Amino acid sequence: MRISELSAESGVALPTIKYYLREGLLHPGEQLAATRADYDASHLRRLRLIRALLEVGRLPVASIKKVIRVVDDTSASVHEMLGTAHYALGPPVEREPGPEWEAARREADDLVEALGWQVLPQAPARDELAQTLFRMRQLGLPTDLSAYAEAAFKLVSETEMGTVPFDGPRDAAVEAVVLGTVLYGRAFDALRRLAQESETSRRLTPAPRPGV
Repeated sequence: MRISELSAESGVALPTIKYYLREGLLHPGEQLAATRADYDASHLRRLRLIRALLEVGRLPVASIKKVIRVVDDTSASVHEMLGTAHYALGPPVEREPGPEWEAARREADDLVEALGWQVLPQAPARDELAQTLFRMRQLGLPTDLSAYAEAAFKLVSETEMGTVPFDGPRDAAVEAVVLGTVLYGRAFDALRRLAQESETSRRLTPAPRPGV
């Protein structure tokens, strides 16, 4: 298909596609003439991935380039590729100076190890969990997260991972991970808030009196 057809099929504006081509986010089409190239389904998949990273993942172009590089590097395993996408999605965490933060990081590491999860030591989510535990302790909140860990594992193993085409195109696998991580996470958070409202109402609203 021509670049104009690629634009119409993908819903991505023509100047934006040309920008992606210049930045190396989108691989070139097959050159048919000096000013004409042919594009195929792989370009549609790549545009879907870029839009997922940009619009859903809210990643800057520099981070998107990093993810795209590992997608195109077929020497990188699928696990390494998906890990790069996961790490790009995590918010930056500033470590707090002092022993309290370090203790929270050890607590986060101990929890991961106790759960038997296979997570690299440099995974950004370890610091994110440590930061959360650090704040919870400061505010006097309970820090037993075992129920949350169980719910997270069930969500990931039974729902999210079922959407990832591990044996399909690499772009499609990363897109599924990005969409699943962000959107299922948002859905889970929204459902928690709805459940909190419902439980508050149940506990605080007086039961109706008989005959009323």
